[in-house]
Amino acid sequence: MNGNPQIKFSWKAPLRPYKKQSAIILKFYLTVAFLLSLIVFFFGDKVLIIPIWALVFIFYVLTITPPPDVENKITTFGIEAAGITLRWEVLSHFYFGKRFGFHTLTVVSQSPYFYHLYLVVPTEETKQKLISILSTHLLYQETPQKTITDKMLDWVSVLVPDEEEVSKSEDLQAVSERLRRASL
Repeated sequence: MNGNPQIKFSWKAPLRPYKKQSAIILKFYLTVAFLLSLIVFFFGDKVLIIPIWALVFIFYVLTITPPPDVENKITTFGIEAAGITLRWEVLSHFYFGKRFGFHTLTVVSQSPYFYHLYLVVPTEETKQKLISILSTHLLYQETPQKTITDKMLDWVSVLVPDEEEVSKSEDLQAVSERLRRASL
């Protein structure tokens, strides 16, 4: 670990979970934004159109650009990730989740702020090592309590179409089109 005795464990991983999305997802974002813009426009509050399209731009940027790889470290003083160091005294508990096929480590700080630190865990071996190291300092929650924000994210993620479902429906449409042409 580069000769530094204070580093207990380090790993390299993407800054955030990332899955390259197809053009269908981008079309979905644009369609939803266009419909919301029309609704807002006809109800007369035209200023709200600006934040709608700002969010579309953020979704577009986060969908198109892959995140950089960062080095995450667990030291004797706390957790260092992407240049931010959180000391053990301000941290409360941690848990694991899964997003876009990646395991994500979520470390939560103590009240009153409840700051969440999200780290990507690239392998199962790294996950087991993190559990053994972090559980000596923090409380490990196997089933975390979901906040309102987490519940809203889960609900919104159900609304976004999955690429596999879309490609299956396109394949079915293509097959039905071929059958229709063959019958003519």
